[in-house]
Amino acid sequence: MSEYVVPKKASTVVIMRPAVNGTDSPFEVLMVERHSSSVFVPDCYVFPGGVIDAEDCSDESASFCRGLDRQKAFKILGDMPTEAMALGAWVAAARETYEEAGILFSADSPDPDILAGHRRQLLDGKAGFTDILKKEKWTLAMNRLLYFAHWTTPELSPHRYDVRFFVTFAPEDQEATHDGIELTGNTWITPRRALAEYECDRFKMVLPTIMTLRDLDRFDSIEAVMAATAAKTVPSILTTIEERDGRLCEVMPDGKNFSPCL
Repeated sequence: MSEYVVPKKASTVVIMRPAVNGTDSPFEVLMVERHSSSVFVPDCYVFPGGVIDAEDCSDESASFCRGLDRQKAFKILGDMPTEAMALGAWVAAARETYEEAGILFSADSPDPDILAGHRRQLLDGKAGFTDILKKEKWTLAMNRLLYFAHWTTPELSPHRYDVRFFVTFAPEDQEATHDGIELTGNTWITPRRALAEYECDRFKMVLPTIMTLRDLDRFDSIEAVMAATAAKTVPSILTTIEERDGRLCEVMPDGKNFSPCL
């Protein structure tokens, strides 16, 4: 009997801002392009995010969280192994967004130059995330991240992730910049435009990203997304790998929606 790879627990964040220049949608989302040498989904556009690590689940990390504690996080993510890991999903979302996109979800209005300087230290391995929060006395506005979706990589995949998707609005005083390490680019794009570019083979994406954008394209404002997300029950979605028209594809549980494997 084949043994499946155990999926790593991870978080990703859909950051939204009002659309500019009269585009086809009232809001845009931040998407980052993964490096061509990445083991997982190379050259693809995704949302900022990554694996939950031990520090994300620590007591020290929890002490910087505002608007959400371990008990509340576990009530939302009841299938997590522990309360600490439940809150760690939010911390990982914040940390990875800071590392990959340079955006920190904080109620403290960090100075942009100080924010950028500490990010360089974090990326260079000269400081930890909690070290930076402690030094600057910054807190994490965890109530700004709402739980939107839950996706697990297919069982036949060699690299698997159990990913919690969060949605939030972009801080007005911060600009997104990719890290130049795991990522080679970033762009603000409307869900509709991203989907159209994907259909023209100009914007590589995987199925969970595609389905998330389709879901977001139904809304006429960021406020509507946030309101609907706050009230929703999030299903856990495990896709499968099947052959369709001579190609291996990632397929939704309904069997109708799918995309070719990369």
